[in-house]
Amino acid sequence: MTQTRRRFLTTLSLAGGLGLFRAPRVLAAEGSLETTTVRLLKASLICSAAPQYAAEELLRAEGFKDIGYVEAARNELPQVFADGRVDFTVTFVVNHLNAMDHGAPITMLAGVHAGCYELFARNGIDSITGLKGKQVGLQAGSPALLKLMAVQVGLDPEKDFQWVTDPKVKPLDLFAEGKIDAFLGFPPEPQELRARHAGHVILDTTVARPWSQYFCCMLGGNREYVQRHPVATRRVVRAILKATDLCAHEPARVAQNIVHRGLTGQYDYQRQALSELPYYQWRDYDAEDTIRFYSLRLYEAGLIKSSPNKILAEHTDWRFFDELKRELKA
Repeated sequence: MTQTRRRFLTTLSLAGGLGLFRAPRVLAAEGSLETTTVRLLKASLICSAAPQYAAEELLRAEGFKDIGYVEAARNELPQVFADGRVDFTVTFVVNHLNAMDHGAPITMLAGVHAGCYELFARNGIDSITGLKGKQVGLQAGSPALLKLMAVQVGLDPEKDFQWVTDPKVKPLDLFAEGKIDAFLGFPPEPQELRARHAGHVILDTTVARPWSQYFCCMLGGNREYVQRHPVATRRVVRAILKATDLCAHEPARVAQNIVHRGLTGQYDYQRQALSELPYYQWRDYDAEDTIRFYSLRLYEAGLIKSSPNKILAEHTDWRFFDELKRELKA
């Protein structure tokens, strides 16, 4: 109880200082919540977990009383949405698209931030083409992104890479020990690799085009929840976007909040990751362009069967995002 109260007071004072609780007239104009319950997918990766957990007290300020976090693996995303166990989640856009392609009733609602991924390689390898025939590791992130990167430079990722993805062999440790040639890192993995002086970065999606021009992590909602509870959905989106601002302005406090929850003991890595990720850019990026960009490349690479037009028509609703961009002016 003491820790919960301390966390609440910390978030409350921080959010108040940033003006994130100034919404009484807006809430009244929106009408009453159709439900006071919301379930988010429990995330362990810092970039997507941070806004969701930082949003908890903001959600309470929006009128939600029953806020839950559901634990599930990435490959269970289609099922937990289909079963109605999860109402919203922030995750890598490719994860959303793969889930939709497998029948998940997800409606894309907002972009959260760009960046995330960094591709590390051992000395002597300076580009993706230099990875042909090499061992490439991946632990927490999406293999689909590395496949898209390979296709972009004319490689066949299935034939040209030797994949090392089994978490039991700890690909990150193998790379840090010089036993494999490359590793695609997802926060806080890049921060750990830099601390361990392992290899060097040959591609950083925060700055490398075209990846840096689009959202990385986005907010998706359960289609039934979004359709049945538009007022609740709008308030969830608002809370997540305000929490994204918290991540941008006060990364140290948000990281400390995550550590207090017991999600990780690596405060330094979490703080560094939050400081490096461009959370402040959510107002500037185009969410629909992001869906079009990634869905087209996944479709052309044969990684999904759904066409970009089908996905945009059946799995997106930007009304709340567009309205809140105007409401939550910088």
